[in-house]
Amino acid sequence: MTAFKSDFLNILQERGFVHQCFEVSLEVFKVNELAFGRPDEARLVQALRQSPAFIPELSLVAVDDERLVGHILFSRIVVRSSTQSHQALALAPMAVLPARQRGGIGSCLARRGLAGARDLGHRVVIVVGHPEYYPRFGFIPAESLGVRLPFVVSPGAFMILELQADAVRGFQGEVHYPPEFAQL
Repeated sequence: MTAFKSDFLNILQERGFVHQCFEVSLEVFKVNELAFGRPDEARLVQALRQSPAFIPELSLVAVDDERLVGHILFSRIVVRSSTQSHQALALAPMAVLPARQRGGIGSCLARRGLAGARDLGHRVVIVVGHPEYYPRFGFIPAESLGVRLPFVVSPGAFMILELQADAVRGFQGEVHYPPEFAQL
């Protein structure tokens, strides 16, 4: 996966971004903590890095003028029914520094991450997020397909995206997140 660059922003793999002035993993922690106003999502990222669910190529950072301003992570999950098991990705978390939100950084991260997931051969992505935001990337309500969460969320917040045609055909069951998600 190659880096993405716009006039104001670079989207890079976290593991490939080295900076002489700061520790990248610490900056990713700070961005997540500030974006969510609590350390839970930042700790989730730390825990997932040590998990088999972690995909280094899909932990991306947004860098503007040598400053880390955003982060997105996709990790492996499974959707299970009584008869089938389907591999998928969870988009979680996505964070942008509060002062830089609503400026397109999250959209750049999401587009680059979804393209990277597609390039790596992944077929389906699941997200729990703002129902007004994620449909712009093609996400649709997951419940209508018979996919469910093991916990309750706001109506419309649970969404799914096909990265390959017909990838969600017969895709039913309950989402099984890696155990690291239990801390949220």
